[in-house]
Amino acid sequence: MNIAYLTHSLASCWNHGNAHFLRGLLRELGRRGHRCIAWEPEGAWSLDHLVRDHGPEALRAFARTFPDLRRATYEDAQAAERIVDGADLVIVHEWTGPAMVAALGRLRARGGRFTLLFHDTHHRAVSDPGAVAALDLESFDGVLAFGESLAEVYRRRGWGQRAFVWHEAADTTLFRPPVVAGPREGLVWIGNWGDGERTAELDSFLFRPAASQGLALDVHGVRYPPDALERLAAHGFRYRGWVANAEVPGRFARHLATVHVPRRFYVEHLPGIPTIRVFEALACGIPLLSAFWPDTEALFRPGTDHLVARSGAEMAAHMRAIRNDPELRAGLAAAGLATIEARHTCAHRADELLAIVERLRGAATRVEA
Repeated sequence: MNIAYLTHSLASCWNHGNAHFLRGLLRELGRRGHRCIAWEPEGAWSLDHLVRDHGPEALRAFARTFPDLRRATYEDAQAAERIVDGADLVIVHEWTGPAMVAALGRLRARGGRFTLLFHDTHHRAVSDPGAVAALDLESFDGVLAFGESLAEVYRRRGWGQRAFVWHEAADTTLFRPPVVAGPREGLVWIGNWGDGERTAELDSFLFRPAASQGLALDVHGVRYPPDALERLAAHGFRYRGWVANAEVPGRFARHLATVHVPRRFYVEHLPGIPTIRVFEALACGIPLLSAFWPDTEALFRPGTDHLVARSGAEMAAHMRAIRNDPELRAGLAAAGLATIEARHTCAHRADELLAIVERLRGAATRVEA
């Protein structure tokens, strides 16, 4: 198939987690013989911030790491016909502008022979429903939602069986245990500040427990305000700034464990949806400690694949156990990796996507007959 994916950015993962999964997915589809291209709007803020903060070398590093991925840019919605020309499948990420979404829908409604899917990997459908409701999705063939609870939001809006659950997953061409084990110490947390969506949770489940156990902590991410940086410095933690996603496995390999602190919207309003860092950490064979989130779809095995804490005191106890018990660390790493390999790689998601497309095409054929 010829596949066009409209994304905010393929080249930049600066505060743009969807790029992680998309790179692995397109690489897997390309390996299977599909011709894939990612379309990015000119002036994407993630890309602009990346170049502003880290210079053009950041883009050259992307090209070196992902030489097999193709990308192109468009100025505005007038490029819609060029994007769909020759495409069999067009996937539109939910950060795509309303004008482009509408233009692609019109082309599909006018007899476009491509399958048109909307891909939602955010909480805006519940946190800012007006923004998503303003998108003209009437002529789209289906919605790919990165969790059952989000798919249910679309089903309530009339999508029925055309709202599909399609979780993110680990790109295991990059995220895998280190070939040579080196010394590990302290904790690492890789995540962005998040506009206040988990400020209290970071303090309760990461900063204070780590400090109470005397554990070193390296923090990677962007958009940390001055007061957050002061808080890290007060604890003696090291703020490392942005790290390219392709370099994250190397960061994991230096530390005893990593921590997952979910954003509040996913815990309270969209249960069952982890961040992609959960998949990536487990794929790297690093023990994972997580603040509680309701794993309503049984994606993982809490207590086996990772340890879950419902309070700061429980998280401190987990950190103490991880520091002192090598067998616990080894058992968690092996179990988490096994679950990723069995269920949560980009190869699994490619299989699921192709099955969804086949199902939609079969339904369309039956209607036409």
